[in-house]
Amino acid sequence: MLVSIDSNVLAYAEGTNDAHRQQIAIGILANLPLANTVIPAQVLGELFNVLTRKTRLPAAVARETITKLREMYIVADTSSEALDGAMELASDHAFSIWDAIILAVSASAGCRLLLSEDMQHGFEWRGVTVVNPFHPEPHPLLARALAV
Repeated sequence: MLVSIDSNVLAYAEGTNDAHRQQIAIGILANLPLANTVIPAQVLGELFNVLTRKTRLPAAVARETITKLREMYIVADTSSEALDGAMELASDHAFSIWDAIILAVSASAGCRLLLSEDMQHGFEWRGVTVVNPFHPEPHPLLARALAV
């Protein structure tokens, strides 16, 4: 099962804000098979922004982090087809365009699961289920992805 990761999960793993969520994020990333993990390119841009603005990392250090992630995981680019889907999500389901792009790219990449704290937990669209990995009750799809 392909799993897509949102920027908030990666930001927590990098130590932004919450130590408890950091441990959860690190655990999830350590247990997902690299070959089954997708990061939308949009997410890498958002993470770079968080690392340089919120955590005040020097841009060169943030760039190294992004480069390592690009080497480790499958990176999915935004296509014009994904952009069309994102606009559908934004207009029909009131998603912000940036979150909608992440979900649409995840669907285009064939993901079954999108891990995100920012989107509606349990929302399903084009075969992708949004799951908040920090939700008190683990979602069955996340448990399945981690059991591989």
